[in-house]
Amino acid sequence: MAQKIYTKTGDLGKTSLIGGTKVPKSHIRIDTYGTVDELNCYIGLVNDYYEDEKTNLTLKEIQDRLFTIGSSLACDPDSEPLMKIPDLHESDIDFLEREIDAMNETLPPMKSFILPGGNVAVSTTHVARCVCRRAERCCVNMKEQSLFVEPLVIKYLNRLSDYLFVLSRYICQQIGVAEVKWQPRK
Repeated sequence: MAQKIYTKTGDLGKTSLIGGTKVPKSHIRIDTYGTVDELNCYIGLVNDYYEDEKTNLTLKEIQDRLFTIGSSLACDPDSEPLMKIPDLHESDIDFLEREIDAMNETLPPMKSFILPGGNVAVSTTHVARCVCRRAERCCVNMKEQSLFVEPLVIKYLNRLSDYLFVLSRYICQQIGVAEVKWQPRK
């Protein structure tokens, strides 16, 4: 018999962190790793909309790192988890920077702000970028409330949002769609 997905343990609005500590589902830690999960879903959507083998592999790797981040955020920092939680590494940030630099070498310099749009893959990449910035703000909020957040998590999310912005421009270029330049009202 298949394992049931529902446990009914959260029916009263509480959930457990990795380590067993119960917290309300409205707790900032839950909101933060939920936002990272939402970001992971949007990265998957970008991957579905934009078919490029190298980019698809990069996005899958990013999704893996987002699971790592979600695991880190879901842990009670005051409790030792029974399972081994994967770590984020400085090399993960270096990887994003190399990808950004490689894409940027092919892109024309920006001369104006760019509006999200022009193609579903481009727009979805911009949505992912915005969700990434929200996840980063949630992590910073946790830190400001003296709740432990691995410093590399904030750094990774910051760099990932940069990657997603450059990726949106790169996708436009690769599929031959003009970037939507912001024309401020005069």
